[in-house]
Amino acid sequence: MATDLALPPDDRSAVGASRPRRGELFPYWGDARNREDSSFDLATLLRILHDWRWMILGSVALGLAAAIVVTLLTQPLYRAWVTLEVNPPTVEILDEKSREAAAGPSLFDFLVTQAGLLSSRSLAERVAQDLNLASNPQFVGTEGDAATRLKIATAKVAGGLSVQAPEEGQLIRFAYVSDSPQLAAQVANGLAENFISAGLQRRFEASTYARTFLQQQIAKTRRDLERSERQMVQYAQQQGILDSDKEGEGGSDAGSLQSASMVALNSALAEATARRMQAEAAYRQAQLAANSAEVNENTQSLRQAKAVLEAEYQEKRTLMKPEHPDMLSLRSRIQELDRQIARERTQVASGRTNTLLADYRAAVAAERSLQSRVAQLKGSVLNLRGRSIQYNILRREVDTNRELYDALLQRYKEIGVAGGIGTTPVSIVDRAEVPGGPYKPNLMFNLLVGLALGLLGGIAAAIALEILNDTVKSREDVRNKLGLACLGAIPKRRGKGSVVEDLTDPTSPLSEAYSAVLAALRFSTATGAPRTLLITSSQASEGKSSSALALAQNHARRGARVLLIDADLRRPAFKAESKAKGLTKLLTNEEPIAEHITSTQHANLWLLPCGPIPPNPADLLSTPRIKQIMAEAAAQFDLVVVDGPPMLGLADASLLASACRNAMLIIESGKTRTRAAREAVDRIATAGAHIVGATLTKSLEEASHYGYRLYQYTAVADKRSQIVLISQPDEA
Repeated sequence: MATDLALPPDDRSAVGASRPRRGELFPYWGDARNREDSSFDLATLLRILHDWRWMILGSVALGLAAAIVVTLLTQPLYRAWVTLEVNPPTVEILDEKSREAAAGPSLFDFLVTQAGLLSSRSLAERVAQDLNLASNPQFVGTEGDAATRLKIATAKVAGGLSVQAPEEGQLIRFAYVSDSPQLAAQVANGLAENFISAGLQRRFEASTYARTFLQQQIAKTRRDLERSERQMVQYAQQQGILDSDKEGEGGSDAGSLQSASMVALNSALAEATARRMQAEAAYRQAQLAANSAEVNENTQSLRQAKAVLEAEYQEKRTLMKPEHPDMLSLRSRIQELDRQIARERTQVASGRTNTLLADYRAAVAAERSLQSRVAQLKGSVLNLRGRSIQYNILRREVDTNRELYDALLQRYKEIGVAGGIGTTPVSIVDRAEVPGGPYKPNLMFNLLVGLALGLLGGIAAAIALEILNDTVKSREDVRNKLGLACLGAIPKRRGKGSVVEDLTDPTSPLSEAYSAVLAALRFSTATGAPRTLLITSSQASEGKSSSALALAQNHARRGARVLLIDADLRRPAFKAESKAKGLTKLLTNEEPIAEHITSTQHANLWLLPCGPIPPNPADLLSTPRIKQIMAEAAAQFDLVVVDGPPMLGLADASLLASACRNAMLIIESGKTRTRAAREAVDRIATAGAHIVGATLTKSLEEASHYGYRLYQYTAVADKRSQIVLISQPDEA
């Protein structure tokens, strides 16, 4: 607790009294693990291509060399072309309706068929026999019998043929490839000629076969037609069916006597029914006409007398009762007039209705007579219809055989016409000529293929090696893979000399790069550059000691008092004049640090060396004394730079990070593994230190070419280079 109180106010405010959480230690870390380990974009691809450019160029050169070797070793091949014109046949074995429907089974299908026939094995065998290729030792050799050599020749003819079926037009081009230009032209022309002759032969054979087949079918159909006609006539005679050659829904029944009688009776019955209905309507109408104008005219006087009596009766009714004799006399007279009027009406109507009734009864009698005759004839007609079913079947069979016979005769005539034409739909447009030079191997094409394959192979190998070599190489890797701010990239020095000499020159690239890192440190915390800063790395030999010296020297050059502490108690990098004093001595006593600090050849820069190498560095650093030393140093100097050991494999760096509270991670470009760097970041975060950022050392375009070398941290190597800081007299 005394150590915490001794820290300068600015460091305490930047770090905080309590142990910070991971998200507070470095703001980039919260999203770093959720990101992809490496983003692959155009910039990354260009960097990979630049880093592995020599390997890619070597792959391209290897591809070009392989293309040249393949070209030289490949046997020259010659190709002869033939052009054929294909026209569909103008005469087909089809009737007019079928020819219209099949007028265009399409020219394309016909061309594809011809192209397939060109590639057939039978044509290749025909050419091999026609050109006697089986006896050519240059073509098939001398081994095997004649049949074996013929099979070999047929296979070589078919294997060297390539056919191009046109998408438009009627031209088919095919080529034959051979190692002899004369043989290529000879076989190509032989294929064309034999293709045409084979087509003519197939056409003639097809016509001959068709004629023979149709002759057999015509004879068979003629016999079937004669047999069916005899059966139909015999059955009609047995059943008494007279055929009038008129077809209807009833078949042959329409031509029989019973059917004719049935039709006539049905017509007469329909007419009788119509007459009966007409007479009945006239009779009903005459009955309804009983009160017509004629009846009214004959009974007019009676109705007038009745009206006078009814008026008188109504007049006397007001004076007399209905039982009065006069009233009874008037009523009797009125009733008598009603009887006379009714009798007169009946006499008038009966004269007309008697005649209509007689007509109606005659029509009913005629209708019933016809119905009786139709019922009698119906049974015989139905019987005849049942017997006519077999007759209709026989008649349809006769019609079918006759149509088939006529069609076969027509087809036979067309075959005779088509067979006599003797033309072929294929003709030669351009015959094959002897090629003037080989088409394979094509040097330019092979070079282009070799260039493309070499380039693609080199790029693929570069990307694969880049993925396998998962190291931190650039500023983007620091930000994307580790989630840290990159404070700067230190270029890898070239040429003679040492790092110390380059740092002495303020204008050197190395010194300028560290000046940029120092400028970035001023913005790493809210209060500016940290007062105490641990410089560490994930593994050894990444440039942390050189970076610690460079930062301390650059800060001292600007007039600030800087203390450089060599806290690597196992392999110290800075050498002082005496090993009797140093950090290890301070860790074992309570002496002030001023007695162990030595000045250097650089103004405003002091060194606290390591001192004697202890046997137990972790035990010394785990005591509270280290925090007291850091607090005392921060109180006396403007900047305390601590050169610590690597983070991985040791507990020293974690203890120093907890004491310094601020740490900067040094990463060697192209060497530090991403996993190791992440582990180092985790250890610093676990120690409760604030990571101000990371610095990329030995950075150059070819950084990815440097491999990983395991470094054992067991003892001090004699050959390890040490940075000597010359002590100067203490300033007054």
